[in-house]
Amino acid sequence: MLCVCGMSTIAIVNSPAHAADLLQIYRLAQSNDPTYDSARYEFAAAQQKLPQARAGLLPVININGNENNNDASSKFGKDPSVYREVNSWSLSLQLTQPLFRPQNYYAYNESESMVEQAQAKLKQAEHDLILRVTQAYFDVLIAQESIEVADAQLKAAEEQLALTTRGFSAGVNAITDMHESKSRTDLARSQRIAALNDLESKHAELEKIVGQETKTLSILRPAAIIPKPQPENDREWLEHARENNPAVLATQAALGAAEAAVSKNRAEYAPTLDLVASHGLDYSSGSVSTPSDFPTRTHSTKIGVQFTIPLFAGGGTSSRVTESIANAGKAASELEIARRKAGTDAIQAYSAIVNGLAQIEALESAVTSSNSSVKGKQIGYKLGVNMNVDVLNAEQELYTAQRDLVKSRYETLLQGFKLKAAAGILTEEDVWAVNQLLVH
Repeated sequence: MLCVCGMSTIAIVNSPAHAADLLQIYRLAQSNDPTYDSARYEFAAAQQKLPQARAGLLPVININGNENNNDASSKFGKDPSVYREVNSWSLSLQLTQPLFRPQNYYAYNESESMVEQAQAKLKQAEHDLILRVTQAYFDVLIAQESIEVADAQLKAAEEQLALTTRGFSAGVNAITDMHESKSRTDLARSQRIAALNDLESKHAELEKIVGQETKTLSILRPAAIIPKPQPENDREWLEHARENNPAVLATQAALGAAEAAVSKNRAEYAPTLDLVASHGLDYSSGSVSTPSDFPTRTHSTKIGVQFTIPLFAGGGTSSRVTESIANAGKAASELEIARRKAGTDAIQAYSAIVNGLAQIEALESAVTSSNSSVKGKQIGYKLGVNMNVDVLNAEQELYTAQRDLVKSRYETLLQGFKLKAAAGILTEEDVWAVNQLLVH
């Protein structure tokens, strides 16, 4: 069994009240995302291929009727020509049941594979929806964290500017220190504006998926568990992905449909046998071809078999066979492409999770060290041991490490989804599991 279970880290963000969580956003997207709707309609349409193909195996029943009016001048022997007006009509009920039409059986097999292909594509669309929603959701949270970091940087820069200005007025600091502080403050203000613009952009991407405004989102809980892959063997994930990835299943079904199409087209060379039964009523008010002129009414019932041997169809059958063989070869190549890509995606996602967990651990240590460094630089600056720029640089390193830690946590969670998607096992239950890591 492939699953994810885990490893704990420490969050450094606070939760907003009354926020929408990941599961709520995902369910909104299920109802409102046009891309996913398109995939569902495509599957619904593909399902109709099966009854359409089954119809070729079932009887066909028709009612046929016609009515004619025949005006003629007829001459019988040496008698003078006689003008005849004959009215006639017929009505019949006909049943045709295929007894031996091998191409229809292969067409049914082809339709089964086409439905399997559409079902795999729908599953792939479901995976894609989860990944798109999660990516957009986490992008918003990362953008929010960038604003918090920008706010903290601006506040620290403003405090350092005020401290440097007082030191300059007292003759303790040089004018260059004050200019350096002002430059850092202006830069922090600019970065905050850029972060605000980025947040609006990320909200717009999420709203494009869910179809409505989403301003406040739940964030990761403090001490949340960041999952790691189980089994911890990238080769097992690779092999599972090569066999169960939805793209692989879709191309596998496409290959089955292509092979059935080859058999179907080859079967066009075979004879066909149908059971034909009819019951009808014919009426004629007279005849233009016999001297007698009196109405006739006939009831008839017929039953028999109809045998057809195809001899030549202008080369069309041979061409369709050749075409379908080429399509089958193309489908086989696409299947191998899909398998290789699925395996590569699984390996990349697995490596990203392992490296992400290691990066989280390193960044946690970096945040702790940077925090101590900032405090030490601030004390040193007051004692005249450190310069103003030393304090500003230490603060910049701290905020950068905090931002990178939050980003790494979200990206590692997303890679867990990508790994399961590659293996073909990503479901709404996984969304629910990650949703439990958020503050509600």
